[in-house]
This record gives sequence, C-alpha cells and structure tokens, in this order.
Amino acid sequence: MTEPTIRLLIADDHPVVRDGLSSMFASAPGFEVLGEAADGATAVRLARELRPDVILMDLRMPGMDGLTAITELARLGLTARVLVLTTYDTDTHVLPAIEAGATGYLLKDSPREELLRGARAAANGESVLSPSVAARLMSRVRKPAPQLLSRRELEVLELVAAGNTNREAAARLFITEATVKSHLLNIYAKLGVNDRAAAVTEGFNQGLLVPRGLPEGPA
Repeated sequence: MTEPTIRLLIADDHPVVRDGLSSMFASAPGFEVLGEAADGATAVRLARELRPDVILMDLRMPGMDGLTAITELARLGLTARVLVLTTYDTDTHVLPAIEAGATGYLLKDSPREELLRGARAAANGESVLSPSVAARLMSRVRKPAPQLLSRRELEVLELVAAGNTNREAAARLFITEATVKSHLLNIYAKLGVNDRAAAVTEGFNQGLLVPRGLPEGPA
C-alpha cells in the first residue's frame, strides 16, 4: 500500500535555504512542496490557503517571527504539524517553540536523512527532536525544580536584566536601595548563582525572563 504524499510548506527568510530545502524534499519520494514563505505572516496565510501536512518553520524571520507564527497557527486551529528547523538550540528558543505547539525541533545542519525522517514523523504526529535538543530537555527535566521568585523579586530581576543599577531599580519600584540588594541576594540564592550577570542568564534559561522579540539576522 502506497503511503500518502506528505505536503510541505517551507518558511525561511533566506532564499538559498528555501531553495535547498525545496529541492531536497521535492526530489525525495513521498513529498510535495506546496509553497514557500519568507516570513511568519506569509507562512500563516499560505497555511490557511494550502492546508499543508507539515510546515518547516524557521524561528528568526522579519516581521512576524516563527514563534509568533506557531502561536497564531494554533490559535486558528490549523492542523498542520510544525517542524522547527533552525540553527538555535538554546532553552530560550526550544522551550517556547514546543510550548507554542511545535511538533518537533531540528537543527539545519542535521543530515538529509534525519530531516526526511523528521518530516515524516511530524506528519504522523510524532515528536521530533535533534539529539542536542533532546539532551538539553532531559538535562532540564533532571534538574531540581527551581524555587519560585516572588513577584517583587521578579520585578527586580527584570529591571536588572534591562540594565538598571540598584539605585535606578529602587527608584522605579519606590523602595530603598538596601531593599533591592536584599532582593538580589534572595534571587541569587534561589537561582544558585553569585552575581547579577549569572542571575540574568539563569533567568532566561529558566524562562523567568522573556526576550523582547527575536532579532532579525542570519537564521
């Protein structure tokens, strides 16, 4: 019995990448490339029009980025499986994409056969993760649950991440500088760090701090 053809939509802001992926999948048995998109908004529009089985989604694109597009696809109730295909495997990229509804997450330097298998698995609703991403998620699961920051501690951490000094943070929160320092010590203890920079880094790693949008650039 012949397997049904998997219909793909490719979303990436780099023409060379789109052409390469399109050629690779079009030449592989069992795949049909329905269209290409250079940004998230176009990907969402084409997904509504073409109804692909799988969308290969880059994360960093101009205008609407991939993460926003994944969220919008889920909101619209579209059934296409989203397979993230990017160069980034950090917690700040992987976890939000999976939480937004991505079926899988592969890196662009994955071997051809791994990309083909990943697309087939995604079409079947199976979770697909590159080895480095899987290892990162396993490591995260095995870590002891972090102590929750209080609302005020989180406010202090957000201000520190934005570049505010203790004095500036105190003025913004209408508290004393000594109180800010006290909150920072509590934050260090809860996050298992020793300084401001490490606290901000760990805040992003644990999802306590959210990037203010993904910068455009090479994906």
